Amino acid sequence: MTLTELRRRMLAEANERRAAASRRFFKTGPGEYGEGDRFIGLTLPQMRRLEREAGDFPMNNIVDLLRSPIHEERLLALLVLVRRFRKSDERTRSTIYRQYYRHRRFVNNWDLVDLSAPSIVGRYLERRKRDVLFRLARSKSLWDRRIAMITTQYFIRQNDFKDALAVAKMLLGDREDLIHKASGWMLREIGKRDFSAEEAFVRKHVRAMPRTMLRYAVEKWPPRMRREIMAV
Repeated sequence: MTLTELRRRMLAEANERRAAASRRFFKTGPGEYGEGDRFIGLTLPQMRRLEREAGDFPMNNIVDLLRSPIHEERLLALLVLVRRFRKSDERTRSTIYRQYYRHRRFVNNWDLVDLSAPSIVGRYLERRKRDVLFRLARSKSLWDRRIAMITTQYFIRQNDFKDALAVAKMLLGDREDLIHKASGWMLREIGKRDFSAEEAFVRKHVRAMPRTMLRYAVEKWPPRMRREIMAV
């Protein structure tokens, strides 16, 4: 299958009703975080089937998909890159990471970030310097900052919390609700593995934490503790 044939296949399977629902769900209206994003209405099972067929595409085809204005094409590119990264040697992983980082402005909705950042950026940085996370956390781009926070999910799964806590601290004053949710989610993930580490962070920073971040972080706390900390 060629890239042109793949795109024809995607359009043939498109569904305008699902596309309209996706445009509402992913906030594509004027002034919203996904403003201008285009959907054609494909389901995730459809995308997974297409992923297998596009799995052997050369990198330039994958980059073409990633640069697309159509959300599902960018999603497909990331699905292929995540699978390829998992199965590749270090040289190919470095290539994938560089292409991802270079084109990260197209990873521009929360589902795209959450799918790809831990599996590509997190895995790549596992045994490398992680200064890039702190550059991303200081970026003016909402999606760069979300990549920085969500990437740390990979480290958290290895019981490595240092960078997640550091990035969460940097983002305490962020104005975007999607960042508050990401930070609170990662703190909650830490709490699943080391409750004392999460609790120490929350109690230290509770007065500076945005309400959404705090609510996400303490969602699984015992009810009495949750009520107490939310009251603060």
